[in-house]
Amino acid sequence: MNAARQVTALGQSLWLDNLSRSLIREGTLARMIAEDGISGVTSNPSIFQNALATSPYYADDLARLKAEQPDLERRYEALAIPDVQAACDLLDPVYEASGGNDGYVSLEVAPRWAHDAPKTVAEAQRLAALVNRRNLLVKVPGTHEGVSAFEALTTLGVNVNVTLLFSVAQVQAVFDAYLRGLAARARTGADTRRSKAVASLFLSRVDTLVDKQLGEIGTQEALSLRGKAAVAMAKRAYQAYWNTFHGDAFAGLAQQGAAPQYLLWASTGVKNPDYHDLLYVEPLIGPETINTLPDKTLAALRAHGRPAVRVTDGLDEAEMQLAELARLGIDLELVGHRLQEDGVALFEASYQKLLAQTA
Repeated sequence: MNAARQVTALGQSLWLDNLSRSLIREGTLARMIAEDGISGVTSNPSIFQNALATSPYYADDLARLKAEQPDLERRYEALAIPDVQAACDLLDPVYEASGGNDGYVSLEVAPRWAHDAPKTVAEAQRLAALVNRRNLLVKVPGTHEGVSAFEALTTLGVNVNVTLLFSVAQVQAVFDAYLRGLAARARTGADTRRSKAVASLFLSRVDTLVDKQLGEIGTQEALSLRGKAAVAMAKRAYQAYWNTFHGDAFAGLAQQGAAPQYLLWASTGVKNPDYHDLLYVEPLIGPETINTLPDKTLAALRAHGRPAVRVTDGLDEAEMQLAELARLGIDLELVGHRLQEDGVALFEASYQKLLAQTA
């Protein structure tokens, strides 16, 4: 059993943070599912932009679509949705075996609707209908309007991956919206047993920004905290998850068969080359979590990972680190707000580049 398989045996799902026609047609994704226990796939505009730029399998379809489909966004969707459907089909046995708890593929609503709740709801419903797979998660950003849309979509029975979360407060707001959406769905008499959502908490970007702030402070105490903020924040978020979904607030819904909203560790490839390449993997292994891994990080885990349940280790140390950051004037909620705004802008820029590639 390789290290990736050992992680899944400890109760954490591993999803691949990549999707392309090459991965599907060359059998790479199927091998990762069989050999590494990969049980889901996440995508975003940057991933599809890279897929179109590097995979040879889009050329014929793109040439045909240029002649048939004048709308660039619909042209992109006609290229991406078959990939999403194929990945969903590969993962459907995982979905079936897990009783609908795993085996999902994520497809993102266009980033320009991040601050428009009604449009996000409509677009998520449209994409879900186009893909027409039971193991699809529509990605919706965790902006104020996105959280409102997520609540409405949960009530409607559309399964969602809430993305671009960068703070514990943002995560808790999403958890609360899920509870409200599920409760509203239950009140209509609809079945909540197939409702599924995840909350994607981005990690490496938090350390990148906080490390910059710590460097500007420049004291030995400040510098000693570099590379610590994201993991400490994630450990606190996991406690928030446990308190929410293993406490009274969720008890009634759990009795009706509803599933909790798992935390998904996102942005888990290190951006600082001085950091251990599994910084956002090994310390956060634990039950009822998901880690979505870029290919390079999955390869590192497979090669030299040391799997053990650690997400509940060192909680006192994590809280001390968070307290020290606050004492130094670093407000992680403000950091999260800034990173979320930046994240929406970055995804919109990638989306526009993606559309330009189909022109």
